[in-house]
Amino acid sequence: MDTAASPADTGLTYRDATDADVDALVALIESAYRGDSSRAGWTTEADILEGQRTDPEGVREVVKSPDSRLLTVERDGRIVACCQLEHRGAHAYFGMFAVSPALQGGGLGKVIIAEAERRARETWGVTEMHMTVISVRDDLIAWYERRGYRRTGRMTPFPYGDERFGIPQRDDLQFELLVKELV
Repeated sequence: MDTAASPADTGLTYRDATDADVDALVALIESAYRGDSSRAGWTTEADILEGQRTDPEGVREVVKSPDSRLLTVERDGRIVACCQLEHRGAHAYFGMFAVSPALQGGGLGKVIIAEAERRARETWGVTEMHMTVISVRDDLIAWYERRGYRRTGRMTPFPYGDERFGIPQRDDLQFELLVKELV
């Protein structure tokens, strides 16, 4: 059996975020989703949302929450990705996922989500991972489906009027729940 590391997971270090990481994590998340810099990758939301994706308070809240962890991924001492894991009873919630736009498309996201699922299963004994994705993000939903997530059709409204989540550029935004069994 070949156990060699793939190029995507070579040299990655995983750790829980600290207060000292907040500014770098906000910059990473913003760069992956908003503004012109996000267009370097494929996860951009720049055409559907302007404004911020998150802020230091939101990131700090995840870092401080006893039921959450903000998994920080480094390569060569530099933060290149992150994701939120939150324990919610029999399942975990996966969110705040960001990969540096310059590194998107090379398999890094696949490696990180697999590691996040493994950690949630081993740490909390959960049997499912849940996430919400903006329902018009067909390419992103398809990517998650290829990772084993299934669409549930369960929608929640987008928080129109709350600029902490961005400034919508269309009026049909909502979040769809995606679920994956962790075996």
